[in-house]
Amino acid sequence: MTLTPVPAFDDNYLWLLDNGREALVVDPGDAAPVVAALDDRGLTLAGILLTHHHGDHVGGVDALRPRLKGPVFGPARERLPEPVQRVQAGDHVELLGLRFAVLDVPGHTAGHVAYFAPDAGEAGPLLFCGDTLFSGGCGRLFEGTAAQMHASLQALAALPGRTRVCCAHEYTVSNLRFARAVEPDNVALAQHSDWCDAQRAAGQPTLPARLDTEKRINPFLRCAEAPVQHAARQHAPDRLTAAAHPDEVLAVLREWKNGFR
Repeated sequence: MTLTPVPAFDDNYLWLLDNGREALVVDPGDAAPVVAALDDRGLTLAGILLTHHHGDHVGGVDALRPRLKGPVFGPARERLPEPVQRVQAGDHVELLGLRFAVLDVPGHTAGHVAYFAPDAGEAGPLLFCGDTLFSGGCGRLFEGTAAQMHASLQALAALPGRTRVCCAHEYTVSNLRFARAVEPDNVALAQHSDWCDAQRAAGQPTLPARLDTEKRINPFLRCAEAPVQHAARQHAPDRLTAAAHPDEVLAVLREWKNGFR
């Protein structure tokens, strides 16, 4: 299997997974780069996975339908370009010989889902998580609550450490600048930030991330850790007590990140 982040718009990745003959694409907000990748490799489009309803994730679906030789799967409770086979937690999707478990991960949107393939080859399991988990960050809370996002992130954090995290935006460098403001003494974070800076300077993606790395460097996965809680209390002393729940810590971090420059 070949996994390719296909760039689109300013900073999106439309993930393409292929076996040399057939491909699936995740969150095709724009059809043109997908068509170009398919034509360049002589691939048949066997299926589409959608994580949520935002236009930069679904905007290319209808234009891809003439090339599509399989189903479109998408979250059960969101408005999507029909026809779509609706899925939710507990369902499984089979494409390219892989079996993906569907996970409900609300927070960014109310019905957001993710797709997890535990047996995706020697490189490790695959997680297509849309805009829920980013490398070094998480999605904005457009429709969900901090409690929902925290629960979603903890569910993803429980997956195997070798999992390849295929999120939908190249936000890593800016996310890590914020993460270092939260945890300036985190050595793993400093080292990973240097690596990501070098990747981007060379024109290379920082993704997919590894989940075990994210658990060491991503403040939104570390809301129960003392340094992260301390930073959140320092930022919003009127909102957080020493006994603050991780949900509350995440809410403060997300609002802090929204205005961080």
